[in-house]
Amino acid sequence: MSFTVVIPARYASSRLPGKPLAMIAGKPMIQHVCERAQESRASRVVVATDDQRIEASCQAFGAEVVMTSPHHASGTDRLEEVARKLGLDPDHRVVNVQGDEPLIPPALINQVADNLDYFPEASIATLCERIHDARQVFNPNVVKVVFDSRGMAHYFSRAPIPWARDFWPANASVADVDLPEGIGYFRHIGIYGYRASVLSQFVSWPPAPTEQVEALEQLRALYNGAHIHVDIADRPPASGVDTEEDLARVRALIEAGGRYA
Repeated sequence: MSFTVVIPARYASSRLPGKPLAMIAGKPMIQHVCERAQESRASRVVVATDDQRIEASCQAFGAEVVMTSPHHASGTDRLEEVARKLGLDPDHRVVNVQGDEPLIPPALINQVADNLDYFPEASIATLCERIHDARQVFNPNVVKVVFDSRGMAHYFSRAPIPWARDFWPANASVADVDLPEGIGYFRHIGIYGYRASVLSQFVSWPPAPTEQVEALEQLRALYNGAHIHVDIADRPPASGVDTEEDLARVRALIEAGGRYA
């Protein structure tokens, strides 16, 4: 079954304005992302942007572009607009690949798309990786996820979950804990596959209380009864580009011939 990759690309980044157009080894970053997506099994790769500069750059290297509203409250709202404009069938799979991930392994794109086939009860699929360092568990910038034996998500949180009641004191912090053996802790990786039908539902749901307090929009789907499948990534994900330091590191890696795992 075919699937479409949609790559949201915004010019107005608070930490690195214009980053989709930042040059890496002679190409804008967004072109590298498109090329990685095209190496997946996607039948179609589309850039979603609200900026004419990004549109012009993408058209120059032959990418398909859908212009979207600049007023979307979330990335999922933007994705829904693209799916609607493309006229995608309700069961069509849409994989959201961020426009600042020029090193994303194409295998991870395939993995989330495949999991929507393997688990028909899931409306959304995403990935995670195991955490081995307590500092990540206690870091609110690292989103943790708990899921069941079939990989269906119970909850995503910035808090340390699950809480190791019998191992950690009530006021535990990263300075005085180790991770208990035999208990898995998992970091959420922000790549999603959606059925087009859940995108249209998502935009009709008001923000959930849990979503608002955690600032995690995937909690809106869970709050409204949608099933999210979580799988352990087949290979280590590459980090994205958020800062000038990230951009310098990725430039050096790609210019040296490095790519992804």
